[in-house]
Amino acid sequence: MSKIGITKTFTMPDGSEYTIETGKLAKQADGAVVVKQGNTMVMATVVSNKEAKEDVDFMPLSVEYQEKYAATGKFPGGFFKREARPSEYEILIARLVDRALRPLFPDDYHAETQMIISLISSDKTVMPDTLAALAASAALAVSDIPFGGPISEVKVARINGNFLLNPTAEQLEESDIDLMVAATMDNIMMVEGEMKEISEADMLEAMKFAHDAIKIQCQAQLDLADMVEKAKTKREYNHETNDADFKAAVEAATYDKLYAVASAASAKNERSEKFAEIKEEFFATLSEEDQEEKAGMFKRYFHEVEKKAVRNFVLDERTRLDGRKLDQIRPIWTEVDYLPMSHGSAIFTRGETQALVSVTLGSKLDEQKIDGAVYDANNDFLLHYNFPPFSVGEARFLRGTSRREIGHGNLAMRALKQVLPSKEVLPYTIRVVSDILESNGSSSMASVCGGTLALMDAGVKIKKPVSGIAMGLIADTQTGKYAVLSDILGDEDHLGDMDFKVTGTEDGITACQMDIKVDGLSYAILEEALAQAKAGRMHILGEMMKTITTPREDYKPHVPRIVQMVIPKEFIGAVIGPGGKIIQEIQKTTNSTIVIEEVGETGVIDIMAVNKDSLDQAVQRIKNITAVPDAGETYKGIIKSITTFGAFVEIMPGKEGLLHVSEIAWERVQNVEDVLKVGEEIEVKLLEVDSTTGKLKLSRKALLPKPEGYVERPPRAERPRGDRDRNNSNNRGRDDRHRNSNRDRN
Repeated sequence: MSKIGITKTFTMPDGSEYTIETGKLAKQADGAVVVKQGNTMVMATVVSNKEAKEDVDFMPLSVEYQEKYAATGKFPGGFFKREARPSEYEILIARLVDRALRPLFPDDYHAETQMIISLISSDKTVMPDTLAALAASAALAVSDIPFGGPISEVKVARINGNFLLNPTAEQLEESDIDLMVAATMDNIMMVEGEMKEISEADMLEAMKFAHDAIKIQCQAQLDLADMVEKAKTKREYNHETNDADFKAAVEAATYDKLYAVASAASAKNERSEKFAEIKEEFFATLSEEDQEEKAGMFKRYFHEVEKKAVRNFVLDERTRLDGRKLDQIRPIWTEVDYLPMSHGSAIFTRGETQALVSVTLGSKLDEQKIDGAVYDANNDFLLHYNFPPFSVGEARFLRGTSRREIGHGNLAMRALKQVLPSKEVLPYTIRVVSDILESNGSSSMASVCGGTLALMDAGVKIKKPVSGIAMGLIADTQTGKYAVLSDILGDEDHLGDMDFKVTGTEDGITACQMDIKVDGLSYAILEEALAQAKAGRMHILGEMMKTITTPREDYKPHVPRIVQMVIPKEFIGAVIGPGGKIIQEIQKTTNSTIVIEEVGETGVIDIMAVNKDSLDQAVQRIKNITAVPDAGETYKGIIKSITTFGAFVEIMPGKEGLLHVSEIAWERVQNVEDVLKVGEEIEVKLLEVDSTTGKLKLSRKALLPKPEGYVERPPRAERPRGDRDRNNSNNRGRDDRHRNSNRDRN
C-alpha cells in the first residue's frame, strides 16, 4: 500500500499476509481503515454521535455491509444498474459483525453509532466475509469511541482431518466444517456455522483453532492503535443520569417481590403481568414531579433489579421460571399433513413456541438465481422464516422481511441442507416456509424440527431427521456460580449470558449459532453446554419420531412429478430443435415443463408434469429423439422418400435408413411405388448400422411371413460351381457376339 497514512502488516500461521491501513481514506469518519489480503480490500468506517438521545437505554448500533460490484469488475443486475438494498448475503455478514461488536460497548454508552463496511476490491480467492469484522474492529480501535475490543472473526474449515483458516469457496466444498468464530484476545464472543454431522469435541477443537488465529489479528489492531494519536484517549461521555439513592430505593422496594414472582413457576403472560404490576405499584408511589423527571431512570433501574432477581433465583434454586429443572425440555406435540394442499406440512409445538411449516416442490425453473458482486449461484433449497407480531401478542406494522427473520431462516436452512438427498434422488427445487404462530423460546429451532417433519411428510428422502435446541447460561463471575439451561425461554434468553443454538442428527452436529454476553466463559462450560444440548436434541428427536419416523414412500397425488434424464451432449440441439421448435412442441402437446442444462459432456433434462401420463409421453418423445439405433431392433417408421432402388424410412426423429427394393417383400418388386407410399407408416427391422458411415440398413420383408413354397435363391458366392461356370460361359458368348457385331459395323 501507499506510504500515505499508517499501516500495520502481519502474517498469519498459514502464511497469508494482511495489511491494515488508516489515515488515508475517509478521514472525516471517527475511525476508518482498509484491510487488505491479496487483492481483496475491505474498507470500514465508524461514526458515533457525541451526544445520546434522552431516555435511551440500549446501544443504538447499526452495522451495514456493502459489496461494490466494481470491486469485481461487474455491473449490477436489474433495471437501474446500481447497488440498491442489501442482499441476504450482505445482511448475513452484517449480522455476524453486529453480534460480535454489540456486547463490547459500555453498558452506559447510548450514542447512535453507525458502522459501514464496504468491499472495494476482490479477486474472489479471498472471501470478504472473513475480513469484515477485522476491518470493523480496527476502525473502532483507531477511533476515540469507547469499545471493549478489539475483536476479529475467522472462518474454519476441515479437510481430511486438518483444520484450515479462512478457506476459499472451492475448499469449503470439500470441507466437513464451515464455522465462523468471533473472539477477543481472551474470550469467544460469537460462533455460527454448518457441519456434516461432526462431534461436540470436534467443534470445540475448531473453536480453539480459530481463537489462536484471532489473537494474532487482535494484537495487530492494538499495535496499529498505538500508532494513532486519536486512539490513545477515548472520548468522555455521560449518556445516563443516575441517582444512587433512587436506585437503592427501587431495589429495596421491588427485589423480593420480583424474586417471588420468578419462583412462582408461572406462564409467560401471567409472569409478565405480575412483573408489570410490581413496576406500576412502585411508580405510583412517586410524586408527580419524580414521575416526570425520573421515568426513564426508573425504567432502567427496574429492569436491572428484575434481571438480578431472576438470575439469582435460577442460580440459588437451580430451577427455571416455569418450574422446570435446568436440563428439562418443555412438553412437545407434533402433527403432519395438516395442510391438505401443501406438498408437505407439519406443526411443531414446544411449550409456548409453535411453528407451522410447509414444503413446496418445484422444477429447476423455480431455483433462486443469486447474482452478487462475489457470490453467484443457483439455489435449489430455500427456507423462509416468518415472525409475525401476533406470535408474541403484539400489534405492529409489517414492514417486510426483517434481518432477524433472514438470519433465523438461514440457520434453519443450514441445519437441514446437510441431510438432503442428492439431485439424482431428488431433482426438485425445495422451498420450506416456517410461519411462527407462537414464540417464547427458540423459534428457529422449532423451524428446524418442523422442517424435518414437513420434509418427511412431503416424501423427501432425507438421510436422517434433524432436531435443534437452544441452550442458555446464567453465570456470576464474582461467585463462580453458573447454570446451563436447556430449551431456554424468551426471558432466559433476554436476561441470560448466552444463546447457544445447536442442531443435528443422532450422529452429529449439522449447524450451530452462539452469542455470548459475558467475559471469561471457559471451554469447560462450553463443553458442558454442548453435552447437555446433545441430550436435549435426542429427547426432542424422540418426541418428533412419535409422529413420523421415515419419509413417505411416495409424493402426494397433487405433487408435480419430475423425471431427470441424462443424454449425450450432442443430442441437446436435437431435443431443442431450431429456435426451440421441438421442445416447445413437446411441452405443448404433453402439458409438461422441460428444462435442459449442459453439464460437462452431458445434457441433464428435468421433465415435470402434473400427471403420470403426460410425464410418460414427454419422456418417450425425448427418448425417441436421443435414442441410438440398435441393430436387430424393430421400429415403426415413416417413409420420407422413394427411389428406383428403394425407400428412405425415418425410424427416429432425424434418423433415416435405406429400405432396399430387395428388402421390401419376399416377392420381386418391380416398382417401389406400387407397394409403398410417401408418408406411410411401416414397421421395419434394423439389419445393420455401418460402423464407418453410420448408415442404417432396413428390412421390411424380415418381419413378413415367408410365402408358402418359396425357395430363396442363395447368394451368388454360395451357388454351385456349375451354375457359376454356365453363367460365365453365357457371358463369354455374349461378349464374343458383341465383338463380332462391332467388327461387322466397322
